[in-house]
Amino acid sequence: MRIALLVLIFLLVVLGVMFISNIAANRSAVRGRLNEVKGNSLVTSAGASLRRDHVAQGWQKLADSVERAGISLVDTRGEGLRVKLIAAGYTSPVAPKIFTLLRLLLLFALPAIYVTFAYLGETRPSAGLLYLIGVGLAVVGLYLPNLWISAKADRRRTEIINGFPDCLDLMLVCVEAGLGIEAAFDRVGREMVGSHPQVSQLLSMVTLELRAGSTREEALRNLADRSQVDEIRSFSTLLIQSDKLGSSVGETLRVYAAEMRERRRMRAEEKAHRLPVLLSIPLVVCMLPVMIGVLMLPAVIRVLREIVPNLAGG
Repeated sequence: MRIALLVLIFLLVVLGVMFISNIAANRSAVRGRLNEVKGNSLVTSAGASLRRDHVAQGWQKLADSVERAGISLVDTRGEGLRVKLIAAGYTSPVAPKIFTLLRLLLLFALPAIYVTFAYLGETRPSAGLLYLIGVGLAVVGLYLPNLWISAKADRRRTEIINGFPDCLDLMLVCVEAGLGIEAAFDRVGREMVGSHPQVSQLLSMVTLELRAGSTREEALRNLADRSQVDEIRSFSTLLIQSDKLGSSVGETLRVYAAEMRERRRMRAEEKAHRLPVLLSIPLVVCMLPVMIGVLMLPAVIRVLREIVPNLAGG
């Protein structure tokens, strides 16, 4: 019975892999034909947007069906969770519900998988060990999404901080060439799709909000809220103040771009200065005992050969 179940699982996995590979091949072929017709960058972003919308709608339908079944997916820390998800790049309104749903699924799925494999094995663990490991896996499933979101938010924040000085330099060039601030956002956002996609996405959202009728102040404040980065928040405040006071936007961008480049250089120097301290740990742990052994071993051998026999009366 166990062998038949394992064979059935193997066949299901093989069929699933073949089905997914076939779908991926068809989609890649369609995407290639679309790229030949309309160009790589625009079609890639549009296709990614359509796929993202389709996946988001699927998750939203799943969350709605779970809530209709009587399980509430509203988190008690709704606002804090919303801010954390936005910092990680998940700006959909249904993202907190999907996050709570994933936590619930992992909370029950990981212990269930372990118990299933434990009972299918030849040696079954004791009830106490089964309970302890199941509780541990449930705790892991409960906190693993939080760790994933925190790591992704840190990664996204680092990418935005590293690409923002280049964005300011390009924006300064556009403004000094005669473009307005809205046109500069649009142009820089399209230019940075390949080099810094996170920054490009933020600028594209600002451009779309301005085209939709939002005021410049509202669009810049939304930019700061979506990025959750102090540098961009300061940049948005600086542009809003320059717009209200009537000062030169080009001079403002020049000063702030120089400051951002200096900050990036200081961060690089800080990482470089940390290297000797970090390298000292493996040097002390790995090389110092070997060096002490090499230096002390001849003296120890001589003591064992000459002094120890004399002390023993030999």
